Amino acid sequence: MRKIWIPTAIAAMIVLDQLVKWWIVEHIALDTVQDFIPNVLSLAYLRNYGAAWSLLQNQQFFFIIVTLVVMTGAVWYLVKNLQGSLWLVSSLSLVIAGGLGNFIDRLRLGYVVDMFHLDFINFPIFNVADSYLTVGVLILFICLMKEEDHGLNN
Repeated sequence: MRKIWIPTAIAAMIVLDQLVKWWIVEHIALDTVQDFIPNVLSLAYLRNYGAAWSLLQNQQFFFIIVTLVVMTGAVWYLVKNLQGSLWLVSSLSLVIAGGLGNFIDRLRLGYVVDMFHLDFINFPIFNVADSYLTVGVLILFICLMKEEDHGLNN
């Protein structure tokens, strides 16, 4: 059953990411920020030619290579652990969807579309794919730490 829903879930997450990015490009002017939920969340349209916090600006070739390596590893680990814990499978699916969502932007546009601005904290503007990556990596880290704990206790 997982062989069917995992690729479907990954594809659905990528479609959601791309739809949100499309909507932002169509409805928000470039380099502007608009209130969405006052004092909590604003919507913006920024072009990010780098990584988080705009690091490594205009290093598209580097990002393409890194993404290909990381996605290959994530897919391999997912296939290897397909029958593993739901948390592990879900975390890898989030990482893959997030990585591919931003990869599509880099290939298609030469930059990543970012749109969410947290008004209550000084934090970089991010997108749906970034959210997938952040949550996926966090859950993956917890899963791997728990796995290591079980290995040490045996």
